[in-house]
Amino acid sequence: MPLRLGRPMREQLASADRPLAGMWVCSGSPVVAEICAGGGLDWLLIDMEHGPNGLPEVLGQLQAVAAYPTVPVVRVPANDPVLLKQVLDLGAQSVLVPMVSSAAEARAAVEAVRYPPRGRRGVGSALARSARWNRIDGYLDDADRHVSLMVQVETAAAVEAAGEIAAVDGIDAVFVGPSDLAASMGLLGQQTHPDVTAAVLRAFEAVRAAGKPVGVNAFDPAVAESYVEAGASFVLVAADVAMLARGSEALAARWCAEDPDERPSY
Repeated sequence: MPLRLGRPMREQLASADRPLAGMWVCSGSPVVAEICAGGGLDWLLIDMEHGPNGLPEVLGQLQAVAAYPTVPVVRVPANDPVLLKQVLDLGAQSVLVPMVSSAAEARAAVEAVRYPPRGRRGVGSALARSARWNRIDGYLDDADRHVSLMVQVETAAAVEAAGEIAAVDGIDAVFVGPSDLAASMGLLGQQTHPDVTAAVLRAFEAVRAAGKPVGVNAFDPAVAESYVEAGASFVLVAADVAMLARGSEALAARWCAEDPDERPSY
């Protein structure tokens, strides 16, 4: 029986009848990634930009989640053709490129994930998990279908260019990052400031007008729901490390009160 690869994010978005909910996987642990993959969310974002994830860690997490229906997306740390080539060769089918602020930068990302003559991705399928070491028939000829490319709009300049970025052939979706967007607007740490929210919604409108799905990061459920109502097709609603941090804090608040009389009894 011929081997088959999983579904890239592009196909998942095209077939979905509701917005797709996902979470960050930033711990670097394949065990945590597998636990999250089995939770029932639509997609996971394995983060190389801010998480302690190098190539070996990403490989382990891709292998850990492969048995589950959730779609793994890998965010590379930069719009770098070498990094993108390596991550794709690890078997990532869906990648997110951060800090894309112009159509030219979007085109560079497209070229990095496509083989010649449409791009400049290096050919190493015989050596790589992406083609299962040449066990996927016709991988090179059909490679574009196996890869989904998303780019991240997260600066004031990127918001103004969002429509042009989304219109680039080969960009499958655009993801808006309110945290860095707020910082670029002089509103560091104020992701829900009205001016930031207005910029996010402008980006939504421009991307949707270009006919592409738009996503966003929003850990506050009310904020996430408001963005879904505004047209977000996919959202990140939590992070593994944030859930662990808040959960351990809640345990400490309950069980480690300074006054023993304030601690709950069995």
